[in-house]
Amino acid sequence: MSESPSVKLVQQSDYRFAIYYADNKDPIFGDEPPPLGGSDGATPSQFLIAGVANCLSDSLLFALRKFKQNPEPIVTNASCEIGRNEQNRLRILAIDVDIQIGVPGETLQNLDRVLAQFQDFCTVSSSVSLAIPVNVTVMDSLNKQLFPLN
Repeated sequence: MSESPSVKLVQQSDYRFAIYYADNKDPIFGDEPPPLGGSDGATPSQFLIAGVANCLSDSLLFALRKFKQNPEPIVTNASCEIGRNEQNRLRILAIDVDIQIGVPGETLQNLDRVLAQFQDFCTVSSSVSLAIPVNVTVMDSLNKQLFPLN
């Protein structure tokens, strides 16, 4: 991973921007929903929760692979709660990330250890959670909740 990640945004029209993240790759697009934009790309809020969810998924996979475990396929759903702050400005109040691994949890070795530490490897969610609560759930392929333990 690059030590100083960067992106370049180029306005296409109104609130639609091409987002370049690598010289040799096509851009991804960001846009606002109507009435501001045309929904021709992900919103900034979707990019934020995608970044948090992607990093947590990567961190879980990394932690499991350290123990030579194969949890694939991983499917992650993320959402956020948007509400108004004291100044009546819209803000992201919380992020929920639900990760589902593709195998039964009981088939993975060292799972308790992995679940206890995988969030610590996630640069993005660890940074974002300083200002916004990030709630993470991990389920296995049998829909058994693995994290957090009830």
